[in-house]
Amino acid sequence: MKQRIITALILAPLVILGIFQLSLPTFMAALAVVTMIGFWEWTQFVEAKSRYFALVPAAILFAVSAFLVPFDAYSLNEISLSHLTLLGLGCAWWLLASVLAITYPKSATLWQGSTLLRHLFGILTLLPFFWSVVMLRAQDLYSDPFHGARLVLFVCLIVWAADSGAYFVGKSIGKHKMAPKVSPNKTIEGLVGGMVTASLVAWGFSHWFEIPFTNAFVMVGITLATVIISVLGDLVESMFKRVSGIKDSSNIIPGHGGVLDRIDSLTAAFPVFALLYFIF
Repeated sequence: MKQRIITALILAPLVILGIFQLSLPTFMAALAVVTMIGFWEWTQFVEAKSRYFALVPAAILFAVSAFLVPFDAYSLNEISLSHLTLLGLGCAWWLLASVLAITYPKSATLWQGSTLLRHLFGILTLLPFFWSVVMLRAQDLYSDPFHGARLVLFVCLIVWAADSGAYFVGKSIGKHKMAPKVSPNKTIEGLVGGMVTASLVAWGFSHWFEIPFTNAFVMVGITLATVIISVLGDLVESMFKRVSGIKDSSNIIPGHGGVLDRIDSLTAAFPVFALLYFIF
């Protein structure tokens, strides 16, 4: 626990500094590195003979997406059909993945024997995540250089708040398990505690960061949808690790495991938040 806290105290300021201080191209490059590390860790779930070979499909599709999705600052501010389609694809995946996690282990019979599906699941997890973060970071870049950074941090804060609230409430009064076959420690009471905590954080920081929402009900609705899917996103990665017999996705982050272990909730949260935010 001590090592986890020390690492978090070092990483959190660096992440926030990067969100606000890196230029958009540099931010995209840094996020691309994080995403590729995530793809590398995902190769364990594919269970291929060669992890390097298993990385090739994701790397190719990642590169292709850069040609298909306009990513200059102007285009990212004019959200097009291609942007919304990519976000919608990510949201559809997380809805399906959530069902797979909740119904595990019965659902595992549908996909655990398919290498193709395991590849596809990794791409649907990380590709929409990358582009949704980039889209949010680029918002109003010319009129307010820090508006997009505040949006990105806002999503991080509500997810972190939900994780903390769920942990403390679940540990204190949690009785009803969400998906005991996947993650025995996650409870419905914890989920409710996380939703309440995240809503309070969202209310406070949406005013402080001057993030525009249509009204308070829309803000709470988007926050709750984001939080619920983020909790389920954590369950999804736990499901893949359980099927593959893996405890942590890697040991690259001392005390925290791998990149996927740290961003599992965020990979689900960002596409959902971005799509709902741009639509409503």
